[in-house]
Amino acid sequence: MTQSNDRKLLVFAGSYAESSASGVYVYQFDEQQEQLTLINAYGGLQNPTFLNIDAANKRLYAITEGKSAEGAKTGEAAAFSIHPEEGTLQFLNRGLTVNGPTCHIQRDPGSDYLIVTSYHGGTVGLTALTSDGQIGSQLDTQQHEGRGQHPERQDRPHPHSSMFSPDGRFVYVQDLGLDRIKKYTIDRAANQLALQSEIQLHPGAGPRHLAFHPTAPCAYVINEVDSTVTVLAYEQASGDLTPIQTISTLPPEGFDGENTTAEITVSPDGRFVYGSNRGHDSVVVYAVDEATGKLSVVEIVSVEGGHPRHFALTPNGSHLIAANRDTNNLVIFRINRDNGRITFTGNSATVSKPVFVQPVAF
Repeated sequence: MTQSNDRKLLVFAGSYAESSASGVYVYQFDEQQEQLTLINAYGGLQNPTFLNIDAANKRLYAITEGKSAEGAKTGEAAAFSIHPEEGTLQFLNRGLTVNGPTCHIQRDPGSDYLIVTSYHGGTVGLTALTSDGQIGSQLDTQQHEGRGQHPERQDRPHPHSSMFSPDGRFVYVQDLGLDRIKKYTIDRAANQLALQSEIQLHPGAGPRHLAFHPTAPCAYVINEVDSTVTVLAYEQASGDLTPIQTISTLPPEGFDGENTTAEITVSPDGRFVYGSNRGHDSVVVYAVDEATGKLSVVEIVSVEGGHPRHFALTPNGSHLIAANRDTNNLVIFRINRDNGRITFTGNSATVSKPVFVQPVAF
């Protein structure tokens, strides 16, 4: 739980915000004192709810909203350079990504492209990055088609996130509305997304976010609509994902209220998986079976707030920081790396409507 003298741990947060107010925040995290200190805050962006951090090149990318000539909402991305010594951001530029508001942003391993997903538009967009890290041309948009089982939540496609395979060859788009994970490649010659196959999940699942195990051939998708996690066997050569287990995110005695899930992540050592519940307002901790990758529940812990839209672990796996949108706070938990359990430190930071949080060591 010690902090090295030669590294600075910055925490970046994105939020729901008007363009006239701050929406992107930079904190410094002291691992020994277990406290967040706000360093800087940036406005000028409408709802910069999800961020992508390119630590190697010291850049930050944020989704934001624009407007078409007809006044309709459009998806845009903004690029910043990061100056870790001061904890400051320098605006580079912004550009159009898709013709609809977006909910997630991803970057390919080579930092040549951005991929955005539009929940409301049912689309996935590919945008170029320039050699100096700025937002480049809008390249391709893929429109999803179909519907799922749930009459309200799955009446049409709802792509919610994209995640690259560990080797960077495939990108998986989780479509909550279709109960499918669509596997794409990037056709670099044509600058297009090329659909390769689709992974069908159980009806009414609502896949939202995906996380790969750091060493084992498996991945984990958290399903928003029915509050479950599905374990997927991963075949590296083909990139195929095959469901092998589905497990609830809620207590075995049940929960009478309305619940949806949000974020999922795997501990750096691959021994534990964490997921968040909105409604039950908790983090579920799973132990990973070393031989199969399957999960068993360790504990379910209150997030000390409401609607944990996102959370993240520190790079060394010592802490979990939860972004509670409805209670306007970032809450700090200590992780026992022997058993995966989390404990509220008593410390939190106040921030308006946080939706994304990511600690990064520089």
